[in-house]
Amino acid sequence: MRFPPTRDTAIERLESFLPNAAKYAKLRNFDFGPAERSNVSGLSPYLRTRLITEDEVSRAVLGRFAASSVDKFLQEVAWRTYWKGWLEMRPQVWDRYLSDLDGLDRSDDYDAAIAGRTGIDCFDSWARELVEHGYLHNHTRMWFASIWVFTLRLPWQLGADFFMRHLLDGDPASNTLSWRWVAGLHTKGKHYLARASNIAKYTDGRFNPTGQLDESAGPLPQDHEFERMPLELQDFSPPDGRIGHLVLADDLAPPPCEVMSTGVATECLREAAQPVHNFLRGALEDTRQRYGGVALTGDLGEAVQAWVADEKLDAIVVARPAVGPWRQVLDNLEAGVPVHPFVREWDRKLWPSATAGFFKLRKQLPKFFDSLAVSG
Repeated sequence: MRFPPTRDTAIERLESFLPNAAKYAKLRNFDFGPAERSNVSGLSPYLRTRLITEDEVSRAVLGRFAASSVDKFLQEVAWRTYWKGWLEMRPQVWDRYLSDLDGLDRSDDYDAAIAGRTGIDCFDSWARELVEHGYLHNHTRMWFASIWVFTLRLPWQLGADFFMRHLLDGDPASNTLSWRWVAGLHTKGKHYLARASNIAKYTDGRFNPTGQLDESAGPLPQDHEFERMPLELQDFSPPDGRIGHLVLADDLAPPPCEVMSTGVATECLREAAQPVHNFLRGALEDTRQRYGGVALTGDLGEAVQAWVADEKLDAIVVARPAVGPWRQVLDNLEAGVPVHPFVREWDRKLWPSATAGFFKLRKQLPKFFDSLAVSG
């Protein structure tokens, strides 16, 4: 599956998937290989960057099906929101991950794993597929992470870093916390073990690693207790005067108010493989062209200040980045005018339910999606 980095492609992909949305629950766990992905939407890189939004996708699905018949797909859309909301309340998990990562050595076993030379055919094939395509099926990501942690006995942080460097849809929350969940660190005592029979069934017999996997390993010991912080979601009111919309790679969707000018930061801010940078740069350029915006190149602070001066702006609005690299950049940005971050309504309504496991947020979804169907 290829991912041209444009909003038009995202819309076309959504339209192509819509007739199959009701079949998603039955077929979603099957990985038939990179040449056959009609059982999944392939929208994750576009949702990650909000070339298309969760709200748009959900409304489109609900415009064709009753919520009960597409429940699993709607839940899957909400998972990324859950991970982000959970990390918003525990930003120290991200900081701890980065600190741990800095202290780890890359061993010969690590080199063999990322090169697809472990001798476990399914794992090696997936490692190569990830590097080539920038994508893995969601079920396969779980198998891969489990084999990495429990069979190969490699640090989960290095696996999460490998994914972040190569996944087009990688983000700090869903990637880091998914790896922690597989390892048994997200939900205490609950981990995910890849089993040969499960792999054989859901790859339709393409792989069968019988006898090659550790299927009896226990969860990793808890590394730390992370205190939940208050979730701060300030109300947003459009500022007065001439407003500019600052676009960062985390969120390419339109602002919630009228603006006079759009400045698109061309920096990707990810230590990632070239295909990831190509996708992000392409998505940023597509966004700039659609908005008729200004490309902000070089040092971001200097570029923003020059844009503000050229456009005679009185204030800037920007989608507040979730926990990760862009949050710190925005917090330290000196724009020369007031900067007004906003949180999209989708996040504002669902993040508060991400206090513990997914179940609490999932309970809110039927009522939440009913409101979308009515308002849509």
